[in-house]
Amino acid sequence: MAYVLTGIQNTGNPHIGNILGALWPAIQRSHDQKHTHFLCIADLHTLTAHKHTITNQQHTRAIVAACLALGLSQEKIILYRQSAIPAVCELAWYLSCFTPWPMMKNAHAFKEKSKHPSDINIGLLIYPILMAADILLYNIDQVIVGIDQQQHIEIARDLIGKINRHYQTDFTLPNPMFQQNTTIRGTDGKKMSKSYQNTIDIFADEKILYQQIMSMMTDSKPLAAPKDDTQCPIFALYQLLASEDEVHTLRKQYRQGNYGYGQAKKALYMCIITRFAVARERFKKYQKNPESIDACLENGAKKAQAIAETHIQKLREKIIGT
Repeated sequence: MAYVLTGIQNTGNPHIGNILGALWPAIQRSHDQKHTHFLCIADLHTLTAHKHTITNQQHTRAIVAACLALGLSQEKIILYRQSAIPAVCELAWYLSCFTPWPMMKNAHAFKEKSKHPSDINIGLLIYPILMAADILLYNIDQVIVGIDQQQHIEIARDLIGKINRHYQTDFTLPNPMFQQNTTIRGTDGKKMSKSYQNTIDIFADEKILYQQIMSMMTDSKPLAAPKDDTQCPIFALYQLLASEDEVHTLRKQYRQGNYGYGQAKKALYMCIITRFAVARERFKKYQKNPESIDACLENGAKKAQAIAETHIQKLREKIIGT
């Protein structure tokens, strides 16, 4: 049985890009009984940029509430906080002792951040090592990632390969499984990201959700002019959520003209409200009952810990001798 890992940072409430790109696919894949699925809330990775304890805790709970609201089954996915499994930090140290300095220095994510030296911390530098520890600790076969994470998987494969060769172990070399969704653009036209503050939160109050959607940037074509549905971020998002008939209707309205972007935004708003009506109600209930969220995380941590302990003990015996 293959082990599959999806990770998501608790950098904020999950927006629609997180849901379409990570949460929904993880929940859908969990129905494949040939695999064991791990969904890791990577709260240790989050500390490289976000260090406010209360806020991070709130965001963790929001992610769990969103997962449960969207139909995640605790019997089919091992949902856990990265920090609940202390062995991951122990393993990250072991791996760091096998990591060449140039490998970390040349990692593209670090090089991008290093343009602003005052923002750099050691955690950011060794981010790929901790990610490799997440993978090795559970002997993961496949990691669900965006294409921008490919180099991190290559680093993990390299480090796990070194461990195998040096200690004659047989841990799995992980393979990436790239997310299929195209880049989801935010309200400003850039890639939707919490760091850009351009997200759409499907679990927000209706007024806030409406404001977010109505703020989406568009071109300046007049009402009467036909619109290009292939270049419009409103249509692109609508297409991911609506039925084929609804998408066909909106495309026709775009191309025939006399249909404004304001109307398209309202159509997107109603689509989200309708599509996620049940999930929105569930989310509110879970948010009002944090004890149930914490119980879910505790349950997932017990399952993850049982698997992790087997592998970390094997590594301790090989590396430390105890």
